Amino acid sequence: MAAVRMAPPLRKAVLTAHVAASVGWLGAVAASIALALAALTSPDLRVVRAAYLAMDMLGWSVLVPISVASLLTGLVQSLGTVWGLVRHYWVLFKLFINVVATAVLLLYTQTLGLLADRAADPASTLAQLRGPSPLVHAGAGLLLLVGATVLSVYKPRGVTGFGLRRAAAAA
Repeated sequence: MAAVRMAPPLRKAVLTAHVAASVGWLGAVAASIALALAALTSPDLRVVRAAYLAMDMLGWSVLVPISVASLLTGLVQSLGTVWGLVRHYWVLFKLFINVVATAVLLLYTQTLGLLADRAADPASTLAQLRGPSPLVHAGAGLLLLVGATVLSVYKPRGVTGFGLRRAAAAA
């Protein structure tokens, strides 16, 4: 069975969309880190409240859509190019990273919603709003996304068993 190949203009368009979504995801995570740091360190209760509210909005309106876009465009890219989805370990690792990061993000946005609700409550104190969780999650997300970027750039060797059989059949 021959692999489906995208025409060069479509391949470039999908690659552009994937890179844009992935870079946007990195940037949005960096913004989340800045907000989490503000929430963790600011002595001003208004800043802390605003940071949690902004993290919640950023999560649902930016992080979730671009993480899903990165996942979908990555799948299309892998299925429509010579790299394939299961031929090379680096592609599998990137897929694993993306699926795990997106799943954790989807779960964690629930927590961000609760934190935003608490921040919106006028009775909440600074001590009740403090917590390292948003910073820890955003920092871990940044590490995962940088790792996926490194895999994309360096494309380390390593062909899966499927990829070896596929190459042998093609030869």
